Amino acid sequence: MSARILVVDDIEANVRLLEAKLTAEYYEVLVAYDGPTALAIAAAEKPDIVLLDVMMPGMDGFQVCRRLKDDPETRHVPVVLVTALDGRADRIAGLEAGADEFLTKPIDDVMLFARVRSLTRLKMVI
Repeated sequence: MSARILVVDDIEANVRLLEAKLTAEYYEVLVAYDGPTALAIAAAEKPDIVLLDVMMPGMDGFQVCRRLKDDPETRHVPVVLVTALDGRADRIAGLEAGADEFLTKPIDDVMLFARVRSLTRLKMVI
């Protein structure tokens, strides 16, 4: 099962690492380095999943998530917040923004692929 995954992070090394891991598992990877670009790509390319960093300059991941979930064209796309933040308040803020799942940096590959497979199946059902 393949999926189109949008990876959003302002740090190029983080994007390239996730891109390499996902491509090795035969996923199609789209990339964005900021919130506005991520929103444009999501609207145009219709990814199956968004892996979204929280701490980005300008528009943070919570804001991007809210905008994705407010848009009828992208609200059904699962959003996984990828963050170094692991506090209770941060998770609550993510859920309130509409996030479907969380991954804490550094990312555990087993958890990453389990989440991607699970959310891909869920999106196909929806």
